[in-house]
Amino acid sequence: MIEALIEPLPPTGAPTPGCPFRALSKVHHPMKSKTFAVLVLALLPMAVMAQNIAVVNGKTVPKARVDALLQQAERGGQQISPEMQGQARDQVVIREIFAQEAQRRGMAASSDFKAQMELARESLLIRELFEDWRKKNVVTDADAQVEYDKFKAQATGTEYRARHILVDKEEEARALMAQLKAGAKFEDLAKANSKDTGSGANGGDLDFAKPENYVPEFGSAMVKLKKGETTETPVKSQFGWHIIRLDDIREASFPAFAEVKDQIKQRIEQVRLQTYQEELRTKAKTDYKFQQ
Repeated sequence: MIEALIEPLPPTGAPTPGCPFRALSKVHHPMKSKTFAVLVLALLPMAVMAQNIAVVNGKTVPKARVDALLQQAERGGQQISPEMQGQARDQVVIREIFAQEAQRRGMAASSDFKAQMELARESLLIRELFEDWRKKNVVTDADAQVEYDKFKAQATGTEYRARHILVDKEEEARALMAQLKAGAKFEDLAKANSKDTGSGANGGDLDFAKPENYVPEFGSAMVKLKKGETTETPVKSQFGWHIIRLDDIREASFPAFAEVKDQIKQRIEQVRLQTYQEELRTKAKTDYKFQQ
């Protein structure tokens, strides 16, 4: 009975139990008491409905499920709009309908369901663990600035845009160089002969890069060239014999901190999280041998 939820009013003039205030009047007003009781009875269903969004086959569907679904979407970076809130309510109610049918068929008692529930429980626990870790290990702008300065120091300097043709034997390289001197196009020879198929498909183009990005023999020969020049003799490296042409030179550019700050912070977080995960794995007592 809903009336049982309403506690009887204390005697007139007596302090309300658990309340620090005394009764406002010592005069008993039976009409006021009845009015108050009617008001409470009228408001109770409204309070219940505020906590629930629907009733499905006699079972209430709590609003907390909608809140949890929206919170999950928000974690994924989605903006919560009124339209999405309506979709979330629809989704929660339809899921309740489907879940009730599954319960009616006894699917919750199956071994397969229980195994999946255990996996889901583990996944939720792990997600909460790492979410808690992120909240307690926030990457600051200062952290990102330190990494940015490191990247920038490594990226500054002169960049060279070169093309090359790579072959296995010196004789092959010299034969191709003779064709170049005879007027053959570097790009065509690279496409047809270079065993570096990645750059060969682009006419030997290696794009802009710093000399230290290449093997020493290649980088050293490249920086001695002027724009438009080709090495006079083939250059030997661990990969074979190179014919190198320098197309352009520029000073390395680097984006402003504000443009890459979020990416750097995300990268720092990933590295730190991986370290935390490895620490947990190392500390755990297990007879299992990981493959890596």
